[in-house]
Amino acid sequence: MVDQLRPAPSHPAYPVRTRRLSLRPLTGRDIDALLTYRADAEVCRYLPFEPMTRTDIEQHLASRWAGTWLTDEGQELRLGVELAPTGELIGDVVLFWHSREHRGGEIGYVLHPGFQGHGYATEAARAVLSLGFEVLGLHRIVARIDERNEASAGIARRLGMRQESRLVHNEVFKGEWRTRLDFAMLADEWCPPGASRPGR
Repeated sequence: MVDQLRPAPSHPAYPVRTRRLSLRPLTGRDIDALLTYRADAEVCRYLPFEPMTRTDIEQHLASRWAGTWLTDEGQELRLGVELAPTGELIGDVVLFWHSREHRGGEIGYVLHPGFQGHGYATEAARAVLSLGFEVLGLHRIVARIDERNEASAGIARRLGMRQESRLVHNEVFKGEWRTRLDFAMLADEWCPPGASRPGR
């Protein structure tokens, strides 16, 4: 018998803390910080959005990014990533709830280029996997990444996600054919931060 999705709490306790970071819902006070990387064409190059304006961010904060937890499929939870010692916003991560029946979700992450290369995105994404598996009770979480985005694919691998497919020129993305890598992890493959994987 297939497990049913467990009843989800109204929301996790925020901020969600990791060793070096704090994750919490975005607010209007984050607009200037969000612009420093979401308006950057190079940051957006392989991501599913164009460089954002202040108006774009204001509209997202009032709609798609307004939620503080997931209550049904089709929703997304967008959390700001702060450096714990300073409170500086350095990026954001997202958890999508795609299917209630199949308990499926997806993660994504974007980081200010000045803070890349220090493991922050991996640390933040691991916290989002924890929310998806341990709090929401998802069965399967995926990450869909442009093959040219080697740094992002590296994060998925460091998280322990399994590459399941390489879809060659499967879609036109920003005016050119894109090859997409699909990564996934199941709930019984998830290893909470600080725990050791069986047999390792």
